[in-house]
Parts: sequence; structure tokens; C-alpha cells
Amino acid sequence: MAEMEYAEAYGTRVPKIGLGTWQLTGEACYEAVSTALELGYRHIDTAQLYENEAEVGRAVADADVDREELFVTTKLKPGNARYDDVLDSTEASLDRLGTDYVDLLLLHWPNPLVSIGDTMDAMDRLVEDGRVANIGVSNFPQILLERARDAADADVLTNQVQFHPYKPQRGMLGHCQEEGMLLTGYSPLARGTVFDDADVQRIAESYDRTPAQVALRWATQHRNVVVIPKSADPTHLEQNLEIFDFKLTSAEVDALTKPSLLKSGAAMLDGMVSELRS
Repeated sequence: MAEMEYAEAYGTRVPKIGLGTWQLTGEACYEAVSTALELGYRHIDTAQLYENEAEVGRAVADADVDREELFVTTKLKPGNARYDDVLDSTEASLDRLGTDYVDLLLLHWPNPLVSIGDTMDAMDRLVEDGRVANIGVSNFPQILLERARDAADADVLTNQVQFHPYKPQRGMLGHCQEEGMLLTGYSPLARGTVFDDADVQRIAESYDRTPAQVALRWATQHRNVVVIPKSADPTHLEQNLEIFDFKLTSAEVDALTKPSLLKSGAAMLDGMVSELRS
């Protein structure tokens, strides 16, 4: 297996492939994270909304991997965006995760009822206290991303957004690259939609790869991009890591990049409804 590739921003290195855990709960979550860590994953993404931090933490504790080797992300519920709630809920997350710190804390969605300055002040406090190594946001449009960056003393490491061939995020990606930030892509397989794409299938066949591997390679070849595909299937978990020993041509990357409001909107709506109902 080829070695993991990393993206770097503000002195922090992040594995380009991580494990997303949205919709993984209970023992299924524990088993998926345990299998991923055994396979070589070192980047795990969870959230307060997912209600699986305890299972993620238990898998990390039971794994034969030093905590310092891992990059663990969790996210604040939008309802926990107020200063005191940021502090209190993060401590609760750390307790559930069984760790003294997280490598990255994100605000999961913008909260229009709370000053972003209050949220970032609290996140800065957590950085100062050593409870959080890096801060960031998720699902932020550029104007709100800039407000968050202006309000924070610490560097805003990333904006976590939907990112796949049908949602290439050209504007946001270009902005993050220009500012030296990372873009963290969730739903990099467009919730499976890419599997039926003729160009994805054609290119996958030419490299003797799966459509998922081609879509993930498309994503990770973009500068400053890391992705967090979700899977509980051991075979898929392993295949998702095995993408760094081939490289798509510029023409192939272009052929796969096909913005679609219909396909990306359906994936985003599905995700928003499921998460906000949690």
C-alpha cells in the first residue's frame, strides 16, 4: 500500500483520507472505527450531532495506536455556539471521547442567533487551555468564513463542506488555497451517486480501480483538500486508503469535474435534514 498523503496548513499536517462517522452509531460505529484504525487510518471525524463520540473514543482507547499519531475532529452543535456552551459542551465531548484534547474543533453549522465572535472567543480559549489543537468551521459560506477568521485569534484551519465531482466548490476551494487553509470534503462520493457516472466508470476501468477510488483520488489531487468518506464495510475501508499509488491526468480530472446543482443539492439536503433532526 502506498504511503498516506498529507495536506498542511499553518504548520498542521492532516491525513488526506480520514474516516467520517455520520450515521454510524453504537457497536457499528465502534467496529468501523476499530477496523479503520487497524487498517491504518489516522484521521477520524465525529460530531456532537452524531451521538457517537463515546463509541469513537472507546475504539481509539482500545486500538494499538498512540493518541499522538491520531488526528481526531469533533464538531459543536449549532445550538452550542454561545460562549459558555462552547466550553461546557466541548468538555463533555472530550469526556465522551476519553481524550484530553481534540486535534480539531469545528462549529458544525452557522448559528445566525449567536455572534460568531462569541463562538470564536470560546474556541480561542479552548486552544489556549490546550483542550483543542486547531479550530475551524463547517458548512460556512465565504462571507461567514471570513467573519469567523477575523473574529478568531487562532488560525481557522479548515471549512468542512460537501465536496465531490458534482460539487467541486471552485470558489470556496480557491479561497481556501489562496488563504492557506484546508478544505475538508464530506460526502466525497456524493452519497454513492458517482458510482453510476459513465466517466467515473470508464476511468476506473482504465486504472483497474473502483469508482470510489477514482472519486477519492479526484478529490485528494486537489491542493489543500482532505476528505472523510464514511464506510462500515472492511473491504471498502481498505480500498478507500489504497488511492495514493496512482494519479489521474489533468484531462481525467477535468472530465470528472461536472458541477450539478441537482445531484449535489440532493446530497446536501439529505445530509442537512438527517443531521438537524439528530
